[in-house]
Amino acid sequence: MGKLKGRGFKSPLQASRGPRPVRASGGAAKAIGLQAKSAPWKKWYYTAKWRRLRDFVLKRDGYICQATGVPLVGDVNAWNSPIADHKIPHKGDPDLFWDPENVWSVSKRYHDREKQRLERSGLT
Repeated sequence: MGKLKGRGFKSPLQASRGPRPVRASGGAAKAIGLQAKSAPWKKWYYTAKWRRLRDFVLKRDGYICQATGVPLVGDVNAWNSPIADHKIPHKGDPDLFWDPENVWSVSKRYHDREKQRLERSGLT
């Protein structure tokens, strides 16, 4: 395979891979930075402490959506993938953000549809 390297030929392993992930750059990177500055609590979602809380809540709830009863067995971005969601929007309040009783397991479908609709209407 050494002779073909750099001549436009791909090994079967390389050909089977999807496109490479694109990093945010330029305007997108600035937008993410500005968003973090305007809401510093968004960084909390990228901490080991949040991952531990999320794992605890999902296990506590048995990987079952607490709103619909659907088993949370889907891969990332599947409609039945597990989401750790705040029952009461924390709006940057660390006590609400880190309270395990304020976090529940829901499906991505419930979180992205019904929960967002409720938050937009001001019912949560």
